[in-house]
Formats: sequence, structure tokens, C-alpha cells
Amino acid sequence: MNIVILSRNPELYSTRRLVEEAEKRGHSVEIIDPLKCDIIIEKEKPTIYYRDRYLDYVDAVIPRIGASVTFYGCAVVRQFEEMGVFTIASSDAILRSRDKLKSLQRLSKAGIGMPKTVFTNYSRDVEEVIEHVGGTPVIIKLLEGTQGLGVVLAESKNAAESVLEAFNGLQARVIVQEFIKEAKGADLRALVVDGQVVGAMKRQGKEGEFRSNLHRGGSANIIKLDVDELKLAMNAAKVLKLPVCGVDMLQSERGPLLLEVNSTPGLEGIEGATQKNIARAIITFIERSKK
Repeated sequence: MNIVILSRNPELYSTRRLVEEAEKRGHSVEIIDPLKCDIIIEKEKPTIYYRDRYLDYVDAVIPRIGASVTFYGCAVVRQFEEMGVFTIASSDAILRSRDKLKSLQRLSKAGIGMPKTVFTNYSRDVEEVIEHVGGTPVIIKLLEGTQGLGVVLAESKNAAESVLEAFNGLQARVIVQEFIKEAKGADLRALVVDGQVVGAMKRQGKEGEFRSNLHRGGSANIIKLDVDELKLAMNAAKVLKLPVCGVDMLQSERGPLLLEVNSTPGLEGIEGATQKNIARAIITFIERSKK
């Protein structure tokens, strides 16, 4: 099988592991920078031109598209779809997951638990917004933020007011969420492949840090999810139509609460914590899907 990994950095752990496992199983693998692809739109003959050749021989695509290149990256994935190429994440599903507000609206309608969340259009009535999520402390998140960037813990009404006013001044759209105190700066990441959880870890923020992202100095350990946590992860992946994804959630007194769904989850942290071969699971999913 000819597999293309859409990635701008061939040295990333996740990209290297996917190449390694695909080659072990006898597949031909190429790493292609989506920004260097030309999308050729022609009647009944959609094609992609990359450097010196047409990519008309590709059997499957693994999108590893960063948030900053979502628009063009998804256009490339969509073109592969038009060419009849299998992709582990459709362009529409990636776009859905990258739109935090839209994805939370969809997931909420599907009955998936999550922290109380408010989206407001540059509201000046900060006190009312805070009351909607149960009072301070509150979490304020940029809609475009990734890896913990653009996430602020406001411990008082005055702090929340200052942060919201600053974001409003920049015309940056944010959501306000209730702070789940009992989570104690930790969250869970479940890795879903083909609709099933193939690995899970608990990420703990470093001392004094409420964000648990490994990129911010957090630590990770393997964890066995309970029935409700497994159900939440698999349902979230199903609702957003992402057969391969990372589902982040918090443990709370009222059960697991969804934080977000990542359509291109990193593999380094989850493979390191669980000692499970997640990359191989993704490649075998492609093999099953192409039979």
C-alpha cells in the first residue's frame, strides 16, 4: 500500500513512528508537506501535484496537520477524498474538531457531559458570564488556542474581568468554563482508533500549574478508564466522526467531563506512558479499512 503522511516536520516523533510501523508492515510511505501541494481542479479529474509528480498512486492518507495550517491542509485532504483516497480523518471532521465552539455544541447536544461553558460576543457584563458557570474561579480559553496556550485561570471576579477585557480589546473570541477543582490540575487523554480506546493516560500539571499539557512540563502515567470514561471517549469520537483521535476529559464529582477532541493527537506522550504501540494500531486500522 502507498501511504502518505501529511506533515510539515518529518522529525516529529508521531510522524517518525507512523513511518516506522508502516514500513515494518511492508508499506511504502511518503511524508509530504501539505503546503507544498498544488490542488488541481479539473472536470472529473481532481489531482494533486507535489514537487515533480502527480500524487495519483496514493492509497491512504494520514493527516498530521497543525492548527496554523488547518485551512490549506484540509483543502489538500479534501482533494485526496475527491480522488477516492482513504483518509483516517476526513477534512470535514478535522474542521469540526478544530472549531472548539461548534464541536462543544455538537457534543453537548449528543448528551456528552462537559464543564459548564459560556460563549459571549465581547460581553461587558462579566459578572453575568461568571454566574452562568457557577462563579469564580473560572477558566478562560481562546477559541484558537492549542497545547495550553491561550488558557487562563481567573481566580477572582476582578481577575476574570481584567482577562476578558484584555481579550475583548484584542477582538479575540473566548469561551468561559467552570473550574473543576476536584480534578486537581490533572486530566485524562484517551486515544481512540477505529472507535475503540487503545490507550489512556492521566496527565498531571507540574506544581502550581493548572494546565496538564506535557508541552508545559506536565507528567503522564498509564490509567485504566472506568466504564463511563470509556463510553464518553468513544461517543465523542463517534459524534465528531473521527475514527482516530485523542479525547481529553476531567474527572469530576459528577462523572467524566469532556474538555476537547483532538483530530491529530500526538503519540509520544501516550506511547511513553502506556508502553502500547499506538502507531501500529493506526496502521492496522488503515489495512482493515482498505480490504
